[in-house]
Amino acid sequence: MKRVIITLACAFGFSLSANVGATSDTTASLGLSIERIHQSPSLSGTAPRGIQVSPDGQRVTFLKGKEQDYDRYDLWEYHIPSGKTQMLFNSDDLHTGPELLSDEEKARRERMRVYGSGIITYDWSSDGTALLFPLAGDVYYFKIGDKKAKRLLETDAFETDIKFSPKGNFVSYVREQNLYVMDIASGKEKAITTSGGGNIKYGMAEFVAQEEMSRMTGYWWAPDESKIAFTKVDEAPVDTIVRSEIYADSISTIEQKYPKAGTNNVHIELAVIDLKTDKVSWLDLGENKDIYLARAKWMDASTLSFQTQSRDQKELFLNAANINNGEQTTLLNETSDTWVNLHFDLHFLGDNKHFIWASERDGYKHIYLYRNNGELVKQLTKGDWVVESINALDDDNGLVYFQGRKDSPLESHVYSVNINSGDIKRLSEQDRYHSATFSSDASVYVDSHSTINSPPQMSLHKANGELITWLAENKINAEHPLYDYQDQWVKPDFGTIKADDGTDLHYRLYKPKQLKGKHPVIVYLYGGPHVQVVTNRWAGNRGLLMQHWVNKGYVVFSIDNRGSYNRGKAFEDPLYKKMGFVEVDDQIKGVEFLRTLDFVDADRIGVHGHSYGGYMTLMAMFKGGDYFAAGVSGAPVTDWRLYDTHYTERYMGNPKLDDDAYTASSVFPYAKDLSGDLLIYHGMADDNVLFTHSTMLYKHLQDLAIPFEVMDYPGKKHSIRGKNTGIHLYNTITNFFDKHLQKED
Repeated sequence: MKRVIITLACAFGFSLSANVGATSDTTASLGLSIERIHQSPSLSGTAPRGIQVSPDGQRVTFLKGKEQDYDRYDLWEYHIPSGKTQMLFNSDDLHTGPELLSDEEKARRERMRVYGSGIITYDWSSDGTALLFPLAGDVYYFKIGDKKAKRLLETDAFETDIKFSPKGNFVSYVREQNLYVMDIASGKEKAITTSGGGNIKYGMAEFVAQEEMSRMTGYWWAPDESKIAFTKVDEAPVDTIVRSEIYADSISTIEQKYPKAGTNNVHIELAVIDLKTDKVSWLDLGENKDIYLARAKWMDASTLSFQTQSRDQKELFLNAANINNGEQTTLLNETSDTWVNLHFDLHFLGDNKHFIWASERDGYKHIYLYRNNGELVKQLTKGDWVVESINALDDDNGLVYFQGRKDSPLESHVYSVNINSGDIKRLSEQDRYHSATFSSDASVYVDSHSTINSPPQMSLHKANGELITWLAENKINAEHPLYDYQDQWVKPDFGTIKADDGTDLHYRLYKPKQLKGKHPVIVYLYGGPHVQVVTNRWAGNRGLLMQHWVNKGYVVFSIDNRGSYNRGKAFEDPLYKKMGFVEVDDQIKGVEFLRTLDFVDADRIGVHGHSYGGYMTLMAMFKGGDYFAAGVSGAPVTDWRLYDTHYTERYMGNPKLDDDAYTASSVFPYAKDLSGDLLIYHGMADDNVLFTHSTMLYKHLQDLAIPFEVMDYPGKKHSIRGKNTGIHLYNTITNFFDKHLQKED
């Protein structure tokens, strides 16, 4: 299952300045309404996305929604030397009217969780002199200093996965399942492959690579532009499923190559083409073809590194192939009794002798230094905390910049570690949650930071952490749209309780300002791997919804059970082949804690979650009926046999070998024990957690003659997007809890 990515909504219409225009609010005295949450750009307008610092460290670029349409994006910049903010490109000046996306592009954007229209992605050339961005299926090139962008492609076909070559001389793209390269200066196009079509795809990432490995590409340029590595994917072995996408006025029948757990994956091959000679070299991925190609990255102009996973994901190999002489070596391999987590933290140093690698081999993800031949030099970070990701390398000063949880598992901070001395320095301000975007030369970075009570702020810093300037200070002052709600704003309490094995579980608790007698509770959860709910971070629309609930008199509670993220591998492993067990136990521990609070009504506790959280809601209602009186389950998995290979087998094993485990972790054996009130909602065009998951449960509960409620959304995917749809969904959830948990006056 793809990690749930929540786009954090800033409480302001974004501009790169410290001033925020005042917004009148006639409903402030009535509390923070659901309609206000969704309809006011000042409260929940989409934050800028695609933030980058140009390679020369001179510009901060970002995508910003239009004032009249926050789902249509333009390209903006903040020029660091002059301090000026300006729009670089208005998407309407380049293309107007509907954007007819190809099916492949629709699926790709769904996998990337990228929505909207206009300019939605872009890239800088490595020297910082040019920009490249797709729009409506074609490609635009802009040289800094020119008056307008140059349209490189104007075809009937839809080009995807568009990239600059490393030196900025070429662009590359996939069209109709083949890989192409264009010389920017001459406009001459060259087909790298020509036999793609049907089951054969060149240079493209297969479904599970996109959805579960976060690998969105299937080709990689050599740093000197002499070669391209690319994949050949044969989908013939993969079962074709037939599913329906139900819209308000039509039903589409979709045939989709979908590798359900225990069934065949694609057959994948990896090749390198020499662009001068057109010679294609096929790399040896081993005798066992039932593997995953997880990553590829060039070590130098003649050596390609690539990572392969065993089908059970208990082994990960980092390999290197010398394209000139054909030699291949395994640099290192990671093993686990459960599974090995993938990451993107492989970085080759400028000395051409060493690389940086991240591993969980000591129980926590940390950074290691290796020689290019695979010899371990030393471990750079260690301790009972996790490195999240590597941000940048400063070869000249021997520094690695990274995100990590050294100070608190509830806050992400920016650190540097000295490769020679091992000294670690925290660069970011404490008691906040940070996310850094560095320039490629590691000279400056943009810091996006927030707390659970203060919306995102953005600042520009030198590499040592020194503040250069605010990009968006976004203080909640008298002019800020959240100011009128501060008297009603509830700051949550954070704390820990013990799991059955003594492990600390972190919780977040919102209490109504006026505690009068016993209050109902809404438990919000996710519970699955690679997600953390309890953090000191602005929670966007969902956080505003929690404020709405607590203003209505609810206690709102979340706890991160064992199996969730950023606490180390041992904290994740208990759910291996036992999904729906330890997570439910820990959520019940949370309810037992709630029952000790004199302001909590133990008989009026509800539970809500989406995706894995929807699955957890069902398991809590079915297995913990004595603890949960009502539940709202969104887009739930109900039987793991219906979900894809890479995600499901990682945690549950292969159903051909572990069928009993799959049965025990499905919701069906426990549905007969439902005693509380249950609402299930699902998008009727969901291509991730298929609508079949819910319809099977509907039928099962009906066969058991157990009543429940349903709200399904025609045409909606897994995320159930749309402003008015969001209003409807939040009202539906809230009204359900009001009906079943609030006492009548």
